[in-house]
Amino acid sequence: MAVATTQTLQELCVNSIRFLAVDAVEKAKSGHPGLPMGAAPMAFVLWDQFLRFNPKNPKWFNRDRFVLSAGHGCMLQYALLYLTGYDSVSIDDIKQFRQWESKTPGHPENFETPGVEVTTGPLGQGIANAVGLAIAEAHLAAKFNQPDLTLVDHYTYVILGDGCNMEGVSGEACSLAGHLGLGKLIALYDDNHISIDGSTDIAFTEDVSKRFEAYGWHVLHVENGNTDLDAIAKAIAEAKAVTDKPTMIKVTTTIGYGSPNKQGTADAHGSVLGPDEIKLTRDNLGWEYEPFVVPDDALAHLRQAVDRGASLEAEWNETWAQYKTKYTEKAAEFDRLLSGKLPDGWDKALPTYKPEDKQLATRKHSEISLNALAKVLPELIGGSADLTHSNLTELKGSGNFQKGHYENRNVHFGVREHGMGAICNGMALHGSGLIPYGATFLIFTDYMRGAIRLSALSQAGVIWVMTHDSVALGEDGPTHQPVETIASLRAIPDLTVLRPADGTETSGAYKVAVLNANQNRATLIAFSRQAVPNLAGSSIEGVAKGAYAVIDSDGAPDLILIGTGSEVGLCVKAAEQLTSEGTKVRVVSMPSWELFEAQDAAYKESVLPKAVTKRLVVEAGITMGWQKYAGAEGDILGVDRFGVSAPGGKIMEKFGFTVENVVARANALLG
Repeated sequence: MAVATTQTLQELCVNSIRFLAVDAVEKAKSGHPGLPMGAAPMAFVLWDQFLRFNPKNPKWFNRDRFVLSAGHGCMLQYALLYLTGYDSVSIDDIKQFRQWESKTPGHPENFETPGVEVTTGPLGQGIANAVGLAIAEAHLAAKFNQPDLTLVDHYTYVILGDGCNMEGVSGEACSLAGHLGLGKLIALYDDNHISIDGSTDIAFTEDVSKRFEAYGWHVLHVENGNTDLDAIAKAIAEAKAVTDKPTMIKVTTTIGYGSPNKQGTADAHGSVLGPDEIKLTRDNLGWEYEPFVVPDDALAHLRQAVDRGASLEAEWNETWAQYKTKYTEKAAEFDRLLSGKLPDGWDKALPTYKPEDKQLATRKHSEISLNALAKVLPELIGGSADLTHSNLTELKGSGNFQKGHYENRNVHFGVREHGMGAICNGMALHGSGLIPYGATFLIFTDYMRGAIRLSALSQAGVIWVMTHDSVALGEDGPTHQPVETIASLRAIPDLTVLRPADGTETSGAYKVAVLNANQNRATLIAFSRQAVPNLAGSSIEGVAKGAYAVIDSDGAPDLILIGTGSEVGLCVKAAEQLTSEGTKVRVVSMPSWELFEAQDAAYKESVLPKAVTKRLVVEAGITMGWQKYAGAEGDILGVDRFGVSAPGGKIMEKFGFTVENVVARANALLG
């Protein structure tokens, strides 16, 4: 049994957090001990006095959300999860920090460790995710709370560091949070003045508090975050009392607090303290316990969170029971959202098209599909990075999500692509069934790639709506014309990328995207600026398989034309001419590599039989990656260079995307 020393109970609890982090990092010979040592007091106060959660049900809906944006300090969070009684993190898990198949990886992963809300590590993403979490809470509260029954009522708390505040994504998201007045978002800034390179004064001397004040945040300062627990508690209480704006509490701390030779230096940031320094730190802080031993008094106190959490959830369940009785229609919708069940027949709202229907750009078909879905999926919410009328992403009649109007569904992200991406991830990971979408020009995914990658990695069911998908967008020129972009996005694991060919395929792409979102998978759809024909052979079902024949030949084909997006229509026209010349042609539309690769071998062989070696791929982007489908005897018509400024039709003509050139390339293949 671990016997208590003369330290106060609060000191025991704080030092328990510190030394679990120190011991785990030392055993792993890898990690970041400094932040947990410095931030332990603020974390203890938050989790012990304010955070509402149930350790035995990490997914309880009305829990407060906690985000450790400074994810390198993850041992802080793992220690808290263990000490407060989460089953997801045992003392053995703490001892297995950063090891194979452990529940305590090197940065917090929401898909690995119950109790972790979002994946953090890339600095700034966590605070931006938290803005999304707070938006989700505000939206659901506005939709479902009633004057006599408050069903949705929880806070989002964040611990972020200097690195998060240096990263631009945090500024984008926090600027929007201030504009929106998200009063239930509270950020604790671990102001320790240290980053990997040393003291932050070599690169970061701005007044962060004034910056956040300019964003429209309520700003407080705790001058002694090392020992003044009462001041920390007072600041959090004051933050909660301010309901019309988010709060940033600057908590000045000492990184590696307690380490005689390393505290306050970069040496405490990203490397182990070492056995000698750990002994000195134990002596300095009066810590008499062996590695991984927690005093009984501290553990008993922190484990009170189990009973407290059960009571909090039971109280909420009583409210929920009353709500179901009194507001049956609202309750049914809320229950459906939380259960993850899509409305029956929702996909029937998606339109299909005939060849005689008007030719439209697929971005226009996207608008039609989004608005059709909005009528049957109240969980659909999102918007554009200041390109609403180019991306065509407005949900008609759904109003703008603004301060005082949180029930509305059109979110205006401003020119903040990266912030938009991280915010959408947070909305998806709120766990309430919302389906967020974020939109910009395809080329500007370069401004938000970190967030798109994390949506795939962290299993966030976001729909990325990207328009102006090729050099055919025209006059804006090479800065706006994506040539390598689609290939680079296809390289991201677990991201479904689609380029629909026409209106029906656009509907198919949205069906895939909604189903993916419902299964916590991210989807990116790229749409054209230019009008495309509606194809007789396109189908919603075909899109779901990733590739299928939109035109087939009588008997085995001599040649397969493989197209994607707007280039499928070009392939169809070329096939008509080749067929008139006596060539048997199959045209395959391949909107998604990922979906096609998920099919069984028999289906893939039926679409692209190995015996047919004469294949021509046509896509207005770089050729990299298409070799797999073209085969050794095939050819690829692509764009392996930057674009130019000219009318889109002229660019496509000059780059060889014409019926005549496709036919010539096909005939060259056939000899």
